[in-house]
Amino acid sequence: MSHNPEVLWAQRSDKVYLTVALPDAKDISVKCEPQGLFTFSALGAQGKLFEFSLDLYGKVVPEYRKNVGLRNIIFSIQKEERSWWPRILKSEEKPAPYIKVDWNKWCDEDEEVNSETASDDESAFVDEDCESSDDDGLLYLPDLEKARNN
Repeated sequence: MSHNPEVLWAQRSDKVYLTVALPDAKDISVKCEPQGLFTFSALGAQGKLFEFSLDLYGKVVPEYRKNVGLRNIIFSIQKEERSWWPRILKSEEKPAPYIKVDWNKWCDEDEEVNSETASDDESAFVDEDCESSDDDGLLYLPDLEKARNN
């Protein structure tokens, strides 16, 4: 009997990120077809079989980038056409419970930096496409600012 690993997803206009949470994965097998069918299988702890298939919303380039870590496998899949998908799957039905949004990699459409000028070195596919500031999340305190200026 096979199991479904947790699958986290995020996107940019030109690619989709899939993170498969499967510690100590062995015998990883992946197939990525141009029409968007992504199939994964691997052996997890105690030799349990984990597998899933996703019928992605749009067409993709069959070649993908993979980063295998101790606890997960991250895939970067190039979209055939540069666009924002309204959802990860073709089906309008609610995705299976093991498919979740990856908020750590998520970038809103209006926050995306022009990735053509960004480096292709994705450093394990982290949030290099989103603009951020050290001030994000901090409250502005006018009295504190006045004290600094005096």
